[in-house]
Amino acid sequence: MSTRFTAGVDAALRSCGWQPGRWDIRQAEVWADTLRAHTSPGGHEHAVFPAAVEAWAEFGGLTVPPAAGPGRHVAPTAVRIDPLAGLHLARTLGDLGRALDTEVCPLGEETSGQAQLAIDATGRVYALDHTGDWYLGPTIDSALSALALGLRPRRLTP
Repeated sequence: MSTRFTAGVDAALRSCGWQPGRWDIRQAEVWADTLRAHTSPGGHEHAVFPAAVEAWAEFGGLTVPPAAGPGRHVAPTAVRIDPLAGLHLARTLGDLGRALDTEVCPLGEETSGQAQLAIDATGRVYALDHTGDWYLGPTIDSALSALALGLRPRRLTP
């Protein structure tokens, strides 16, 4: 077990193929190029920055199951780290970035289809769903832990 994650989160990550030192920069660069090349019909483009590319390189392509057991505050959820799940959200993520005074890029999605995940230029992670925008944590590690353990996210908008 790594000391980076709690035992339950570490087990969930390892069950889907993650291990310390995992790094697929080639796939991360493919995703970065695809996002940079996409322009929405309204002319909106994605921001791509190092924090996103690093998260994709380490966790990209994984579907992380919830940790074993009930959620601490809410139901734990599985997530798929694949930025192309948010390919058509350039305007939405641009709007969120302006509201937060940073750039925001797609990260993946809850596998239930309930929420899209996004990461900002400093590595903070957010979930966007039909009820609003949610702050999941200051790092990809804390966000994956929050989702896997069912920790209550903080709502960004009333």
